[in-house]
Amino acid sequence: MSKFKTKKGKGSPAINTSSLPDIIFMLLFFFMVTTVMREVTLRVKMKLPQATEVQKLEKKSLVSYIYIGPPTNVAKFGTESRIQLNDQFARVEDVPEFVAREREARNEADRNFITTSLKVNKDTKMGVVTDVKQELRKAGAFRINYSTLKGKAKK
Repeated sequence: MSKFKTKKGKGSPAINTSSLPDIIFMLLFFFMVTTVMREVTLRVKMKLPQATEVQKLEKKSLVSYIYIGPPTNVAKFGTESRIQLNDQFARVEDVPEFVAREREARNEADRNFITTSLKVNKDTKMGVVTDVKQELRKAGAFRINYSTLKGKAKK
């Protein structure tokens, strides 16, 4: 009779890594498509007010944002509300130039549909907002939107 030898120390088979590059490129492509790049670095504090009647904007590519609120760096800029256009602080007089630059950056067919969205801190006084709205009116930007959070409005 013959004896059968058993192999001791027999390990598990190696893992097949032939599809690993495909998986990595698929994940890379997924994250490239779904990631949204940050457009603006906020230099003002944003604590948006709440509203009960909220509508979502149709085309966000046609929206220009103006941020109004107290600066994040209080030691350098103080506590008064400031206006931020793109990545820098601005004065009320700079708003028409901002509107003109935003119009020039868009297609000619879309220029009439640009909406200016005001993102205003809820503790900001209305005087600054009114001044900005007057400058927008002078610049011919009549589509104005207030950005808010959905929820119950506090009385």
